[in-house]
Amino acid sequence: MSAPVPTQPADHRERLGVPLRWWVQATMFVASLWLALVVAVPGVLAWSASAVLLLIAVALLVGYGAAPVVVADGELRAGRARIGVEHLGEARALDAEETKRVAGPEADARAYLLLRPYLKRAVRVTVTDPADPAPYWLVSTRHPDRLAAAVTAARAGAGDMPA
Repeated sequence: MSAPVPTQPADHRERLGVPLRWWVQATMFVASLWLALVVAVPGVLAWSASAVLLLIAVALLVGYGAAPVVVADGELRAGRARIGVEHLGEARALDAEETKRVAGPEADARAYLLLRPYLKRAVRVTVTDPADPAPYWLVSTRHPDRLAAAVTAARAGAGDMPA
């Protein structure tokens, strides 16, 4: 067994998992459907349909909440997208109001967005690569200050920060 690789202080890792209330709501929805089915169809069918619905709900919630936000190994990964830190500019943590504004009326249609409705804060990272059509990334996070600091530190580690 190999020893774990130590992470650098600039590293940031999180998953944008759905909140507990979504799990409760999905469970109560399936339970309500089970109750409606159990009085209308044979018990085995009601239980089978409910089990399938519960599995679908779990798969949807896990899949939606599995989006990773990672700053490591010289790149920023947000969901399925990735970009090298050498192509990044300023990373700025936004409060809830700024996030709402940048994701709404002030949004640029070319920007890369990884937003979750249950996370009110985000980080806006400017893209400096002239070949990239996205002017910035807007990434939801539970820890905007830490994510912005990790991007800034990773850029500094890559030697791309201005002197």
